[in-house]
Amino acid sequence: MSRKKSGDLVRLGLIQMRVGADPRRNLAKAVERIRQGARKGAQIVCLQELFVSRYFPQSEDPKFFRLAEPIPGPTTDSLCRLARAEKIVLVASVFERRSPGIYHNTAVVIDADGSILGRYRKMHVPDDPCYYEKFYFTPGDLGFPTFKTRYGKIGVLVCWDQWFPEAARLISLSGAQIIFYPTAIGWLSGEPRGAARAQRCAWELIQRGHAVANGVYVAAANRVGREGKLNFWGSSFVVDPFGAIVAHANEDQEEILLARCDFKKIDETRQNWPFLRDRRIDAYGALTERFLD
Repeated sequence: MSRKKSGDLVRLGLIQMRVGADPRRNLAKAVERIRQGARKGAQIVCLQELFVSRYFPQSEDPKFFRLAEPIPGPTTDSLCRLARAEKIVLVASVFERRSPGIYHNTAVVIDADGSILGRYRKMHVPDDPCYYEKFYFTPGDLGFPTFKTRYGKIGVLVCWDQWFPEAARLISLSGAQIIFYPTAIGWLSGEPRGAARAQRCAWELIQRGHAVANGVYVAAANRVGREGKLNFWGSSFVVDPFGAIVAHANEDQEEILLARCDFKKIDETRQNWPFLRDRRIDAYGALTERFLD
């Protein structure tokens, strides 16, 4: 199928999958799912957070640093070849080894010619039960970049970043038409069912709010399945600039979620709901403070 862009329309593919113990098999599985998505017409494909391994930050153990790799490196080399062959854009989350003692949770954007356009290093790094990421990841130092790909201008944030409206705003202000959120989030074993459902609802709600507040498409690709004490809730989704759900995956099965985005809706939404026009940028200086006593 042709990957040629049709006007303002672009087709997305989100890869929601289970992950095993062998990184090589996980990469091979992801490559096959990406190919399947491309055959179905996807032009921009996004993988879940840290897709080549199980979610290791459930504990603090130095052995897991062996999973890290440089960029460019084996994973990105493989994905660059795939992007070039399929003429697709790829968003891939990698455990980046920057130098001895400095590691990042990094999203790489690969254009449809197989070149690496750039990377985003996760800015907000959590330290919660079973999410001990501060042990492994240095906070990002690249800010909130956007990337002009063959099929549109995109921004990438990673998992914990999805709760922070400032990040979504900054990426939107720099021209992103779609914000991608590679994600690894789920329920802790033993959580009350009602509380667990409320967490997932809040997770989806705040990201739909980012779409509305900024007039952009938002796409979240989450992993699925049980790993250690976490049961990842899947539910990958795409919403339009007014927060309406365009496509939604199930919570417990692997899936290649496909969605079509019409960039004309960005103009239409911002014309009718001009939040960016009416921002009082002269009055927001206090946002740089930690707290206002």
